[in-house]
Amino acid sequence: MFRLIILLASLSVLSACGTKPQPRTIASVCEIFKENPSWYRAAKRSVASRGGNVHVPMAIIYQESSFKAKARPPMNYILGIIPRGRASNAYGYAQALKSTWAEYERDVGSRWRNRDDFADAFDFVLWYMDKSHQRNGVSKWDGYAHYLNYHEGQGGYARGSYKSKAWLVNTAKVVDARAKRYASQLSQCGAELDSMKRGWF
Repeated sequence: MFRLIILLASLSVLSACGTKPQPRTIASVCEIFKENPSWYRAAKRSVASRGGNVHVPMAIIYQESSFKAKARPPMNYILGIIPRGRASNAYGYAQALKSTWAEYERDVGSRWRNRDDFADAFDFVLWYMDKSHQRNGVSKWDGYAHYLNYHEGQGGYARGSYKSKAWLVNTAKVVDARAKRYASQLSQCGAELDSMKRGWF
């Protein structure tokens, strides 16, 4: 019985940050984290490890998946009825490509990361932001430039590939505005989130 309890406790811990339903209210980062305290703890751990902040990665994840664990690009159809595949193999909270995710796993020294696990996805975004900071000198508080790096890649951003894509520039502005709203919200609820106690497991 004792071993069974330990096993159940371990499984609960492993799944605490994992695949969950989309939060009920994604316009408020405070409500997201109150509904999912384990997400907040995971985000804070990544920030403590990599530097940066919580609000910019959260705004990027909002834009990429609306916090849906199993999000994918829409299916393309021929004549509106014959499926011909998706635009890319992007998947999960961060809409990470397989190749970029594999690079992330190599870099962190773990092949047990999952794109539909929030803790892993958040850490992936921060990892990618760190790469953008190192290569292109982007401040970790600059949601606009980080989204452009995230979408175009660090090389594409350095070449200015986004300059001919008005829709992408506008989307990056939306991400930056959301990041600033999230930052403002966190300034109001951060102390409450920090005081939330961990559950029994």
